[in-house]
Amino acid sequence: MNRRAFHRLFQSPGPVVLPVVHVLDAEQAARNAAVAIAEGAPGLFLINHDFAYPDLLPIVRHLRRLWPDLWLGVNFLAVTGREAFPVLGDLACEGVRIDAYWADDACIDERRPPESQTEAKAVDAARRASGWSGLYFGGTAFKKQRAVDPEDFAAAAATATHFMDAVCTSGTATGQAADLGKIATFRDAIGDGTLALASGITPENAAAYAGHVDAFMVATGINTPGDFYNIDPERLRALLAICRQHGARL
Repeated sequence: MNRRAFHRLFQSPGPVVLPVVHVLDAEQAARNAAVAIAEGAPGLFLINHDFAYPDLLPIVRHLRRLWPDLWLGVNFLAVTGREAFPVLGDLACEGVRIDAYWADDACIDERRPPESQTEAKAVDAARRASGWSGLYFGGTAFKKQRAVDPEDFAAAAATATHFMDAVCTSGTATGQAADLGKIATFRDAIGDGTLALASGITPENAAAYAGHVDAFMVATGINTPGDFYNIDPERLRALLAICRQHGARL
């Protein structure tokens, strides 16, 4: 997806802040969603760290009933799009709109050219067959997946643009900031494509990444310190302000 189109979608010239809620139950997910909405976040993601993804689906349905117009994405932990897209297609048939899917592993093999990406092509085929029409954020050289040599970051990023709407990368672990050199390499490699960063962003370091990254997918950096599950409104407010300030300078 062209990054200009992505920013137009969210009416945000600066990085789009998409809080990530580590879900425990329906009440906790809704409470955190309400905080994100109240602070002006343009959307959010839900992720299931503590249970299997089928148990997340009733919670997704619950939030959609509460906020029919909310931009809502999901990550089924450790599940590629090949399995997830049929589920999203079924939800769409129920009338449950999911605006984005984020996979930690988009199955990109940086050692092969785009036409030889067997696994990524299978994911793409599943997406097309599902009838689901949301945005796909695909993890590339992503935390806790197969290690990618830094010399191959550019190849991985460039190849990924053929298979997803937003190329999504990270630091080495949850809450760990990404190397700025890695992010600059990704930005150069994907050109005008959309780049998302899904670990380590905080109000304190966001300005350093804002010139390269189109979307910040953030949990621990805006959560209450020491709390894996609950957003701190003040930290989210501060991050949103930094991104708006960056956008105003563009």
